[in-house]
Amino acid sequence: MKNSPMKILLLGSGELGKEFTIAAQRIGQTIIAVDSYENAPAMQVAHGFEVINMLDGEALDRIVAKHQPDFIVPEIEAIRTERFYDYEKQGITVVPSAKAANFTMNRKAIRDLAAKELGLKTAKYQYATSAEELQKAVQEVGIPCVVKPLMSSSGKGQSTIKNQEDILKAWEYAVAGSRGDVIEVIVEAFVDFNSEITLLTITQNNNPTLFCAPIGHRQERGDYQESWQPAKVSDKDLYEAQDMAEKITEALGGAGLFGVEFFLTNDGVYFSELSPRPHDTGMVTLAGTQNFNEFELHLRAILSLPIFEITLEKAGASAVILASEDSANPTFTGIEKVAALPKTDFRLFGKPTSRPYRRMGVVLSHDTLVTPIEEITERAKATSKLIIVNS
Repeated sequence: MKNSPMKILLLGSGELGKEFTIAAQRIGQTIIAVDSYENAPAMQVAHGFEVINMLDGEALDRIVAKHQPDFIVPEIEAIRTERFYDYEKQGITVVPSAKAANFTMNRKAIRDLAAKELGLKTAKYQYATSAEELQKAVQEVGIPCVVKPLMSSSGKGQSTIKNQEDILKAWEYAVAGSRGDVIEVIVEAFVDFNSEITLLTITQNNNPTLFCAPIGHRQERGDYQESWQPAKVSDKDLYEAQDMAEKITEALGGAGLFGVEFFLTNDGVYFSELSPRPHDTGMVTLAGTQNFNEFELHLRAILSLPIFEITLEKAGASAVILASEDSANPTFTGIEKVAALPKTDFRLFGKPTSRPYRRMGVVLSHDTLVTPIEEITERAKATSKLIIVNS
């Protein structure tokens, strides 16, 4: 890393981008935050911002030419990622790499890489580009099954088909929740799993791949509600997950933090999904569970700052604060109740508007490593209900 500040163009400026920007500011880097609307969370703490539709390739080209960044760091899926290969040829580092960003922004590319090229264990799956194709795909993989848009984030457009009547509804919901201009879904056989984990995996330019302690999480509507670290994982399953995570991140290339998701079953570990950036379930690391949180690790890997080790310092949990109504000026009550509690913290993301189920903040809880993780998680879950989002 050169001594002068690096300029980072952050594509997507939500809560994950905000925490990444704060981490970058702390070690003197320059951030230009980009999103499709003004006053997005990361814009509030960045050096500058741009408001564009990132699926407009020419608009993307213009701001890259204008700012001449050292790094392009994607935070969301809905980006014209094929442009990234050109930016790499111009000498700009795309994080983790143009290939990683391009593949993982599309569930088809990443699933085929995992299952067909690398031979990782995944759920049986098919693709569909219409309601009629979805009918056939469901027959192929069986009911129950899960339907997801090829391009979406935070569970948008994801649903479970439990009977024939659900198929058309699942198609319509997936199309409505899809990001980008790809109208296609992946249909996955339902995996009878005991738990889900996220394995934060850090690839480095000149040092070995590192892993954080596994993070457990619970989802509703395809979006995480609580996460906890460390998750209870057998040594055998953890080794299997780490081996798969290392294989797929090595195939994608580049340096940075990946959130690699797995199902833990009686039949072993199944690869689920991968994000080439800090993961929403990894917000639990803001509870001080590690010597570096996930945003600091992403930044250090990007800048080729050596990470000597990642140590687990505490057990912790996160629970989301959700809005229940539409509002152009959301406010919060109950903050003082949470502030008064021991071993507890919170983050409000600063989103300028709210809508039902929009994630507006997170409550963080921590305790000693010998404290039962279920107890810490329940505490975070109960505490998050104390903060009310008002319209």
